Amino acid sequence: MWVKICGITDESTAEAVCGLSPDAIGLNFHPQSPRSVTQVVAARIAKLVPDEVLRVGVFVNCAIGEIEDISNECRLDQIQLHGDESPEQIAELRSRLPSVPVIRAWRMAGENLTELGEHLSACRAFGIELSGCLIDSRVSGAYGGTGHTVAWDALAGAYRRDSWPPLILAGGLTPDNVADAIRSTQPWGVDVASGVESAPGVKDIELVRRFIANARTV
Repeated sequence: MWVKICGITDESTAEAVCGLSPDAIGLNFHPQSPRSVTQVVAARIAKLVPDEVLRVGVFVNCAIGEIEDISNECRLDQIQLHGDESPEQIAELRSRLPSVPVIRAWRMAGENLTELGEHLSACRAFGIELSGCLIDSRVSGAYGGTGHTVAWDALAGAYRRDSWPPLILAGGLTPDNVADAIRSTQPWGVDVASGVESAPGVKDIELVRRFIANARTV
């Protein structure tokens, strides 16, 4: 099970989390997030991340040129788009950074993914291949990290694994519920931010350890 620990905000936390061997860490560049990091801090964190752990940059409605600059300076391995980016914008990003895979985040509301299907079809029309699709809960005015869970059973029935990118489950995951979430939705990977924190933006390393262990025992 692919595991991403999102919202790393400082160097000491990065070293401690990477010591637990997640598959990826997330660096959040959305200024309104309690887990936001500056480009300068993110670049310092990125230098400490071992090669076997992916550096994923999380962006929300950010200018494509700015994403390109940050990606180059912070040596990002993947880019996660967590806002309202259009297929045209994603295509421009892919043309500027063809070697950096893109994860598309989608905030799920209700029990269907019709709009996601339309969005992914439009991406395919532009020749865009996404490395993953991260499903988070939709909360008005928020772009992830809310602690609200997705309707797991509805997601399991609505997600078209045969033709959509690999499913990454997010939204309200914790060490205590991640195993049940995996059994219910059968994702390719899981992503956690608030569920392993003692306060917004402050990672609890013991919770991180338990989350990774529980996710990989299913």
